[in-house]
Amino acid sequence: MVMKKKTIAATRPRRTGAETQAPAESSDAASMFDPVERSPAYTKVSSAIEHKILSRALRDGDVLPAELELAQQFRVHRSTVREALRQLESAGLVARPPGAKRMIVSRPEAAKVASGMRHALVLHEVSFVDVWEAMMVIEPEVAALAALRRTQADLAALTQTSEAFRESPEGDPDSVNIVATFFEQLGAASRNQVLVLAKQSLTQALAPSLARMIDTVPQARTRITDAQRRIIVAVRDKNADEARKWMSKHVRDFKRGYEVAGISPDTPISV
Repeated sequence: MVMKKKTIAATRPRRTGAETQAPAESSDAASMFDPVERSPAYTKVSSAIEHKILSRALRDGDVLPAELELAQQFRVHRSTVREALRQLESAGLVARPPGAKRMIVSRPEAAKVASGMRHALVLHEVSFVDVWEAMMVIEPEVAALAALRRTQADLAALTQTSEAFRESPEGDPDSVNIVATFFEQLGAASRNQVLVLAKQSLTQALAPSLARMIDTVPQARTRITDAQRRIIVAVRDKNADEARKWMSKHVRDFKRGYEVAGISPDTPISV
């Protein structure tokens, strides 16, 4: 009797459909990542130009190609280039001089940077005491550097500003701006651009509540005037230690003034 050989297929176990398919993904795995969003063309053009500026391939004052030429280089519509330039202009990275047809590379002005930072502080609900603590760290050192690096022009500007505050009438809404100018001029005298940008946003953030305090607290104007005078003397004499000491006292006075005015340290700053 002849025995039939069993084929390999006959001896191999039969696979079910479940065994040949990959396990189904769980709902948690499926929601781990968000869908990739496609960026508009103008943001890509804007980012490309911004990269050239920040890498210093394009420098302050360099003239950008005309819109049509940029459109040809990027292979996009001219309207796309126009929107990209508008975005860069809003950020302060490019500007159009009066009467000019083409954009030039520019540096964001300190006031514009400070304004953007102030808006961020407001949106993050930063409180007065947060700003005050930052000023206690920054302002005394700025005053000390100003004492070491000031010029005669710096000294003259500080003196003029202090006199303007002393002569300003009670209730003058410009008084707060004069106080802010004094701080800004000290920053300029420090010759440190990082400190200038950092402190300007803090001064702007403090301004609205400072306006409430100046004419509410008795002797507030007198104490501000005296502190400014003593800081100017220290800066004039190039005495960094005295400048640091009197600026520390000046900033501490702000906190005491707020307490007397009934302004809570936890009050969020406003625009």
